[in-house]
Amino acid sequence: MLRCANRIYPIVSGALVTFMTAVFTRISDDWKRRTVLAKLFSFASIGILNVVVDLSVFTIALRILHSPLVASNVIAWAIAVTGSYAMNTKITFGHETGGALAFGRYLRFAASGVLGVIVATTVLVLLSDYVSILFAKLASIVAGFAVNFWMSHFVVFRNSKAGSLVAGPATSIEGSS
Repeated sequence: MLRCANRIYPIVSGALVTFMTAVFTRISDDWKRRTVLAKLFSFASIGILNVVVDLSVFTIALRILHSPLVASNVIAWAIAVTGSYAMNTKITFGHETGGALAFGRYLRFAASGVLGVIVATTVLVLLSDYVSILFAKLASIVAGFAVNFWMSHFVVFRNSKAGSLVAGPATSIEGSS
């Protein structure tokens, strides 16, 4: 019986190694190509960090500084968008950007984010009459996330090799790239 197991083990072991190698190769290839799903996961992970920043700044501005609702939201967004740009340039869209921060791309990212903040602020204002401010704020973040990912993926960080929707090269902040 032991002898039979010795003959089967290398076959099963070899098949398992082959299977696991194929799985890890696929994951690695997908990550290197930065498929939409991998980008979405990365963008969402960075977004979670930005939710903490956004909510913290929003709460401080609204509750401690007594800023108006819309002003508090815009201030929170402006601070969160800067961190988001840096992290997404380095991580999510690193393949397309080479990880280089670029002033022109930052301006496009912030400008495209204006659409996201308009959607988010609209959702916040509309819902705030019907639900708690916290729930309205969270719903506005989800709506803004959807708009921001679409704009980032298809406009701001579009791979120039695939044909860019945004004309002109970005000027590198970190030096020549």
